[in-house]
This record gives sequence, structure tokens and C-alpha cells, in this order.
Amino acid sequence: MAEQNNPANAPRPKVAPWLLIYVIGRFGIAALLVLILWQVGLGSFPGLLFGLLLSMPVSYLLLRPSRDRLTEALAARAAEKRAAKEDLRDRLAGER
Repeated sequence: MAEQNNPANAPRPKVAPWLLIYVIGRFGIAALLVLILWQVGLGSFPGLLFGLLLSMPVSYLLLRPSRDRLTEALAARAAEKRAAKEDLRDRLAGER
């Protein structure tokens, strides 16, 4: 019964879906801004550069929830690997 309440047994968050959402969001925002700048009349190469430059702060603001979830998932995975590594070291040292 105590094992069910153990946070180590909790399902870890998935990294791949949040990474995919974040990457697609970044590309989508960049493409949308480039297209808007091209429609406004900014040339192809300057429009591309300004669109990419403007996509950084816009993505920072709009994609915060998915970036936070991705960070949580990566931190959980790192903690799990760290615990597994310590467990292996303990077993190899004969402490368990």
C-alpha cells in the first residue's frame, strides 16, 4: 500500500508529445510571421530574417505552457535516471 503513494512509482510525464507541440508551435509561429511580412511587402530575404527574429519573443510568450510542461518532463526524466544510477552504484558496491 505504501508503494502506491510513493512518488517514484508515479507515471513520469512524456517528453515526446510536449517536444513535438513546442517544435511545431515554433515553426508555425515563424512561418506565420514570415508570411505576414511578405504580404505587407517586405522582401523575401529581409522578410525571412525579420520574421525569424520576431518569432522568438512571440514564441516565448505564446508557448510558455508547453515549454513549462516540457521542462517538467525533462526534469522528471533526469531525476529518474539519477536515482537509477545511484541504485546501480549501491548494488555494485554491495550495499543492497
